[in-house]
Amino acid sequence: MPSTVEQLSPTRVKLTIEIPFADLKPAIDKAYAQIGSQITVPGFRKGKVPAAVINQRVGRGAVLQDAINEAIPQAYAAAVAEHKLTPLAQPEIDISKLEDNDLVELVAEVDVRPDFDLPDFTLVNVSVDNIADTAPIIEERTDLLRQRFATTTDVERAAEDGDLVVLDLEGSNDGAPLEEASAQGISYILGSGGMLDGLDEAVTGLSAGDTTTFTSTLVGGALLGQVADITVTVSKVSSRELPELTDDFAQLVSEFDTLAEMQADLADGAVRQARLEQAGSARDKVLEALLDLTSFELPESLVLAEKAARRNQINGQLRQAGLTIESYLDGNEAETAQTPEEFWENVDASSEKSLKAQVLLDKVADEREIQVDNQELTMLIYRKAQENGTTPEQELSHMQEHDHMGEWVGEIRRGKALGLIVAGATITDADGNAIDLAHLNADGTFNEVEADEPAAEEVADELPKAKRKKAPAPSFDEAAAATKAKKETPEDEA
Repeated sequence: MPSTVEQLSPTRVKLTIEIPFADLKPAIDKAYAQIGSQITVPGFRKGKVPAAVINQRVGRGAVLQDAINEAIPQAYAAAVAEHKLTPLAQPEIDISKLEDNDLVELVAEVDVRPDFDLPDFTLVNVSVDNIADTAPIIEERTDLLRQRFATTTDVERAAEDGDLVVLDLEGSNDGAPLEEASAQGISYILGSGGMLDGLDEAVTGLSAGDTTTFTSTLVGGALLGQVADITVTVSKVSSRELPELTDDFAQLVSEFDTLAEMQADLADGAVRQARLEQAGSARDKVLEALLDLTSFELPESLVLAEKAARRNQINGQLRQAGLTIESYLDGNEAETAQTPEEFWENVDASSEKSLKAQVLLDKVADEREIQVDNQELTMLIYRKAQENGTTPEQELSHMQEHDHMGEWVGEIRRGKALGLIVAGATITDADGNAIDLAHLNADGTFNEVEADEPAAEEVADELPKAKRKKAPAPSFDEAAAATKAKKETPEDEA
């Protein structure tokens, strides 16, 4: 099928595609067969209605329309491949010429990845912070183990710091009850913080059955940031005794026989966590540095769509949490934006940078011909299951139900592409020492999940057989199929 391409802008092209009727004949025959099986004509059995009768009853135009719609995806994909284009969105396709028994001409306009040169990865030079002191991590993890295996004893005395208390909370404002600021039977370790300002001071010194009222600023839900009167009633006070750090304790809470072995394992884990955090920072800085070295435009429509999608996602999360953007900003000390306008400007800038990074990494993956094998896809499924608190089988089912395979394969390819970039970059710590990122996985991820081989193979066996070979670079050619029906389908939530 002959085709030509016209560059409308650095990020948009127009394809003119000719489909000779000789190439269209199989689709025309199929259209006649399908229509013939759907209509009833006296004197003819269904499926045996002659073409001339179908033309008379339904119209030749309807047949051609079905046939052309059938042929569009293949014709469009062939033109894209012929001109080595990388579409970034669905095409807009129109029939510009239709000469019965001669040819059909299609015109397709589509946003494409712009042509740009990748910089030399060895030019990337970044510095990251030194590995953080792991002693606090080890102490925190040891303390958590002791807290988890503490013994409690109900006592008939005033509550003290470190006691486990059971509380009923009733919030009100000017005497009006606040249902969302009320709860019953809350277990709380006195002095641990993290609930309401003033709670520790109010409860300390109270015994079971005592009640007091204090004023606090609410820290969650739809009432975030609102000042309320909190009436707290203590229903139980229990003393807590933390176990001593002995070999017996190590045997109780771990697989180790001695306390020294357990603490050495905690130290290894803390160092690993610190190295992973440092490596994550290095990857982020390398990618940002590479973006600074690369200049290219993005299709405006794609950028606007990405920004809108990100805004919708955030608004949905705020609604689910019962928050407004104003209440979120007031109650989030880590947020740097001072106003909603500044917040959304930051979101838009981040969305555009993320999209640019995706386009850049896809180009790296294409030029380096990065492939994705079945085992890599299986391990991604395991990681998603761990992150989402689901099972690998549930993630596999979700991928198949919502046709996420192409998207997830793209995710793996970009991770591997970034791994190549990081391998070529110069990375040092704050002291100027070179950082060894050999502990990264081949795809550039930091996987801490060790999937057992039988389970991994079970998931792999359920992957679509036709797609279990190494997948080529994911493209947007599938979008042409949607053009066939001229419909747009909202994306499901990932």
